[in-house]
Amino acid sequence: MRRLRLAIAGLTACSGCQLSLLNCEDELPELFEKFEFHFFPMACSPALLTGQYDAALVEGCLSMPHENELLQELRRRSVYLIALGTCAICGGVAALRNGEERELLRQQVYGQHLVAGETFDPMPLQNVVQVDAAVSGCPPEKQELLRMLAGLVRGVLPVNIDYPVCTECRMKENLCLLMERNALCLGPVILGGCGARCPSLAVPCEGCRGALAEANLAEALEIYAQKGFDRQIVLERLRRFSPEWQQ
Repeated sequence: MRRLRLAIAGLTACSGCQLSLLNCEDELPELFEKFEFHFFPMACSPALLTGQYDAALVEGCLSMPHENELLQELRRRSVYLIALGTCAICGGVAALRNGEERELLRQQVYGQHLVAGETFDPMPLQNVVQVDAAVSGCPPEKQELLRMLAGLVRGVLPVNIDYPVCTECRMKENLCLLMERNALCLGPVILGGCGARCPSLAVPCEGCRGALAEANLAEALEIYAQKGFDRQIVLERLRRFSPEWQQ
């Protein structure tokens, strides 16, 4: 059986999603038997796009013209394009200040120093190319990445998760931090898949996996209000990783 040819790229992001893959130390030898990591600038050089790829795994959101060119090229050369992480899926933290004057933001960050390169409001990959599948998280769990790669070997894409973090909390029989501890936990409206990692340690969910597609945000906001949380504070917390929430 031939090894599958992969391209792994990072756009505007922290590189944490790619690092999660590299942190699969015990599994890497077996992965090398199944995959040819042909284009992976973070891990190997030279990094040149040549030929066709069975899949392109892309971390980060889109905020610069040269990133758009790379993304379009990866799309053209790949059978599947998979968004890795919350930034690639919905913009993530980089998109928090979208809608504000970018030149003013540049001056606030860099002062009068010249910073080369044009930028635009960060956006998810799906705004400009067809995305065939996504693995959420900031960063994704290692086991999610391994399941995704195992699926590619079998010729299938990862199944979209359609339940909230709360489901996993209940499966672990955790105390509900929102209802029983009066903590601002976003679990009811955030995509599951992390195994309720934070709530299991009594840390309220911060929403790093992004919005649950079927979330009843209006009902959730009503519950948060009943628990004494200001609507605007809740929305600002939600938008840290999912800027599209504008209600």
